[in-house]
Amino acid sequence: MEQVKNGCGPRERLLGEGAHVLSDQDLLAVVLGSGHQGCGVFALAQRVLGVLEESQFRATPQELMSVSGVGPAKATLLAAAVEFCRRVLAPRNYRIRHPSDAVPLLQHYADRRQEHFLAISLNGAHEVNAVRIVSVGLVNRTLVHPREVFADALQDRAAAIIVAHNHPSGNTDPSAEDRAVTRTLTEAGDILGIRLLDHIVFSSQGYYSFRENDEL
Repeated sequence: MEQVKNGCGPRERLLGEGAHVLSDQDLLAVVLGSGHQGCGVFALAQRVLGVLEESQFRATPQELMSVSGVGPAKATLLAAAVEFCRRVLAPRNYRIRHPSDAVPLLQHYADRRQEHFLAISLNGAHEVNAVRIVSVGLVNRTLVHPREVFADALQDRAAAIIVAHNHPSGNTDPSAEDRAVTRTLTEAGDILGIRLLDHIVFSSQGYYSFRENDEL
């Protein structure tokens, strides 16, 4: 990612254009404030983001402090900020009526350099239980196995799920592997009684919905 855009750092862009224009890494860089010797704030933010994503944004201060350059002050600040956002802005009870309703829950993953495969767990009214990262890496039937996709949905007692992944290239056309994964998950969902409502391929340029294109 570009660390400075149009000569402005993330703080200046936040003040001038608003927080919504910043990437997740930029936002974390603002929260962290500074890096440490041998590691700039952007590199530190990337490492912290990795720990947060791996823990489904439930990392403890101790886990955050495992990142070199994150001491007690930064760790407690990060943990408090994440918990506050979870309580106030969690997508619970957000209802999905159309595929486009799911896109705002996914869009901040659009700028990732690796493919992130996500699952949105829904109750019987198609209200969101949770949005979770299933895997990071090329989407295929090895990484995206039904047991990984449906494990948390079963615990949620979900009635349905929506899966999605980003295409770092920007091209949202689904690949043959994307279609194969969709078929596998549809069949698994039918057996488990948890319907696969949609598979969304997205980027910063737009999205492709299997449902909207009559492929589900």
